[in-house]
Amino acid sequence: MSFTYKRTVRFQDTDAAGVVYFANVLAMCHEAYEASLAASGINLKAFFSNPQLAMPIIHATVDFYRPMFVGDRLIIQLTPKQIAGDEFEIAYQVFPEPVAEKSAAKALTKHVCIEAASRTKKQLSEELMKWLRQFEV
Repeated sequence: MSFTYKRTVRFQDTDAAGVVYFANVLAMCHEAYEASLAASGINLKAFFSNPQLAMPIIHATVDFYRPMFVGDRLIIQLTPKQIAGDEFEIAYQVFPEPVAEKSAAKALTKHVCIEAASRTKKQLSEELMKWLRQFEV
């Protein structure tokens, strides 16, 4: 079952034309990712400041279907998927609220688990596997 995150577009999210700046869609998606980790019981401070393991993003894409403006209420649906023992991806659908037939944007991020010091790939942790199982479709 996907994780759902709600957010209102803020002025700081927009460009000079008053439309959400493209990079800020990824920032909003990352907020949804953090919220989903917290919802599954993961301590965010410990997860993101772990001196042994890191989960860097190795690929990101965003497709836009309609503009988003200040004050728009958004629903971000997040669906993670394990790719390999050390990699996962997260698919995001950004919908206007109330949900319309067509999304405002879609995004995808791919992550790899690495040992922080050596930068070598490591297996995903059990707590991350639990998170994947909870929100994977």
